[in-house]
Amino acid sequence: MTLRVLFVCSRNRLRSPTAEAVFAGVPGVEADSAGVASDAETVLDAAQVDWADLIVVMERRHKAVLARRFGAGLKGKRVVCLDIPDRYDYMQPELVALLEQKIGPLLAG
Repeated sequence: MTLRVLFVCSRNRLRSPTAEAVFAGVPGVEADSAGVASDAETVLDAAQVDWADLIVVMERRHKAVLARRFGAGLKGKRVVCLDIPDRYDYMQPELVALLEQKIGPLLAG
């Protein structure tokens, strides 16, 4: 069975695209990413929320935006907050290590 994981940050430029790139190659995982800001590279939409089995947000405020915009669409969805601040570059080794440490257990079951 494939686990569809949606990674969400603010502008979909650094954290969530890094997470998507890191976990897209994991067997049994399909990854996507988006941002909640209006100027995000990919602005989060209802179709992505519907698609995801697991939604991983980088900060608590992203979870609040999700609930406000997609409340009913989140019913039965697992939403996890990683508490990763916006201070990393795309594919920065420290960010990759942090993502692997925090997301690994979620993917294991």
